[in-house]
Amino acid sequence: MKIYITNNTDTAVSREIRGVIKSAVNESAKEIMPGKSFEVSVMLVNNEEIHALNFQHRNMDKPTDVLSFPMIEDFAEEYENILGDIVISMEQAKIQAENYEHSFEREIGFLAVHSMLHLFGYDHETPEDEAEMFAVQEKILDKMGLTR
Repeated sequence: MKIYITNNTDTAVSREIRGVIKSAVNESAKEIMPGKSFEVSVMLVNNEEIHALNFQHRNMDKPTDVLSFPMIEDFAEEYENILGDIVISMEQAKIQAENYEHSFEREIGFLAVHSMLHLFGYDHETPEDEAEMFAVQEKILDKMGLTR
């Protein structure tokens, strides 16, 4: 598994946080497609940058916590080595960790796993899809020891 992490914020990102991101990416891939190897790019940004990306790609004029950019439309039908790109707002993650009263590490892990599942084709457009996606998410986070 090749995981490229780029920090576009003005704040240093600890080895621990980088480790959480790598674990989340690896554990998600193991859960969904064991034995396969992928390349994933993770960009860490502030709210201003994710706001601009959210507007540019989703026409939503507000910051968000995470964005996923899969390299292929229907993952189930096609295999590609390059899975896609993940963009995480470190600023928003910090706010959400405080609001949900759990650790920053747990929030970063959650966002990375959530985004990985989107790269694999999961979504939460319907209640059924949301229940399935969130069950897989929690299973992966539990394996990582990132419980609430």
